[in-house]
Amino acid sequence: MELKTKWCSSLVKVFPAKEPESEPFRSGTALQGEVFSFQLAYNPVDFNRTEIRVEVESELKKAISVRRVNLVPGEYTGINFDDDYLTCDPGLFPDILSELENSAVEAVFNQWRSLWFKVAVPKNCKPGKYRIDVKLSADFPGTEEKPVREKLSFMLEVLPAQLPAQKLINTHWFYTDCLAVYYRMDVFSEDYWRIVGNFMKNAAEHGINMILTPIFTPPLDTKPGTERPTVQLVDVTLKKGRYSFGFAKLNRWIALAKKCGIRYFEISHLFTQWGAGFTPKIIAKVDGVEKRIFGWDVKSDSKEYTGFLEAFLPELTAYLRKNKLRNKVYFHCSDEPTPPHIDTYGKASALLHRLLKGFKIMDALSSVDYYRQGIVTTPVPSEAHLEEFLAAGMKERWTYYCCGPTVTYSNRFLHMPSSRNRILGTQLYYFDIVGFLHWGFNFYFSQLSRYPIDPYRCTDSGCAFPAGDPFLVYPGKDGKPEDSIRYEVFREGLQDQRAMQLLETMMPREKILRELDKLSPGGKLSMANYPRGEKNMLAVRAKINQLIKKHSA
Repeated sequence: MELKTKWCSSLVKVFPAKEPESEPFRSGTALQGEVFSFQLAYNPVDFNRTEIRVEVESELKKAISVRRVNLVPGEYTGINFDDDYLTCDPGLFPDILSELENSAVEAVFNQWRSLWFKVAVPKNCKPGKYRIDVKLSADFPGTEEKPVREKLSFMLEVLPAQLPAQKLINTHWFYTDCLAVYYRMDVFSEDYWRIVGNFMKNAAEHGINMILTPIFTPPLDTKPGTERPTVQLVDVTLKKGRYSFGFAKLNRWIALAKKCGIRYFEISHLFTQWGAGFTPKIIAKVDGVEKRIFGWDVKSDSKEYTGFLEAFLPELTAYLRKNKLRNKVYFHCSDEPTPPHIDTYGKASALLHRLLKGFKIMDALSSVDYYRQGIVTTPVPSEAHLEEFLAAGMKERWTYYCCGPTVTYSNRFLHMPSSRNRILGTQLYYFDIVGFLHWGFNFYFSQLSRYPIDPYRCTDSGCAFPAGDPFLVYPGKDGKPEDSIRYEVFREGLQDQRAMQLLETMMPREKILRELDKLSPGGKLSMANYPRGEKNMLAVRAKINQLIKKHSA
């Protein structure tokens, strides 16, 4: 019986029908406190219906976890492509990282699969080289076939420097209604809080340190005239024409998030998406009866909603100040306004700026006129428009990507190479970005939230967004998330940014930027021009580690 194997970096995507084309990746370097990942691709050429057992021996054994990489369908891959895609065709893609059962994986006849090794290097790890021995074995009881035995080694060098704390503010929109629907639990039940905590903790461990906080049910990706499940954290009471507010659920949310490692809070949007034309869904107890008081049927500039915000926002901001959160909170007006929306958005924004003095208001958008005219004071431009905003003098530097851009720029769809995902961290460092936003941490609905989807079977929100765009984690058993390749690689990109910030304490930033330029096509890195492919992306981090090691000697 034959078992083929090949070491691969974390940037390789192993497809069943083809041996990985990259050079064997047998060694690497990491900083103290860094999460380092690599893969072992394997192919049981002529056997199946048995298990392949996996054993690991190393001085770092307690810091090492092994997961199997599972395939998911990518039905919709988009309409625009460049030559930096793995494929433009729908198919099966390696993405889910699942725990091994009894330290073994199923042998799949003549298919390439991979094991994902994660080394959470301790912050106090002694510098030096650590050998990681991996044993693979398969037995065939009741037959005359000889057992399969493979022993392989990987070498990890831990450098004499510690990865610094993350400075970047990083948010990926967190949808508790998707969790409630998928796990069939009541919102605000004890199961709800337990599962929300599981997902929050996982997010924080991967560098997501800002959480979308649904003071009201977020008016995001919702078909006009319809509603998403209610997840409103603030209790609203209207009695004899006067509003009062309860913050008990918000208290619990903030305490849970802090316990999980979240540092910043992103207040859900106070007007509907794409232009601020209407009001979000808000539930209140009106003279003792619970009912919806705002939604698609109420225009954003109505006297009723203006009066509501004039009553609510002073109490909310007083609450935030009392809890010492003023500098940890960002508000939203309306997501992704375009030039035709400038009047309606401008009115809504002006109202919020009047009522939220001392607090930051940010929104994702691409039209620089919103910033030039002072309508948006903290813009979050698409990466394709970032340099245009920088030229306009953008002070607090944020950026985002989502279902686009699909050509030229970095992104993390299932059918893109992982190098195109990881390079973002280098770009964040190069342009001195302080915040990153993405719309999909766990969006398990169709486009416009018309119906729930099974994320293990649908990765494109009903053939709406390029596969992989709507979420980074899968809803695993017992309310615990399962990671994805894209999630782990994105964290590696954030670690690259942190490593470069560490190097900046050892040598001038200008010299680091010159080194990054040298590694880029044409000698100049930009959002559209960057090192492409596994080899070139690995060369970027290798250079940074080489310089850190040199200056740490």
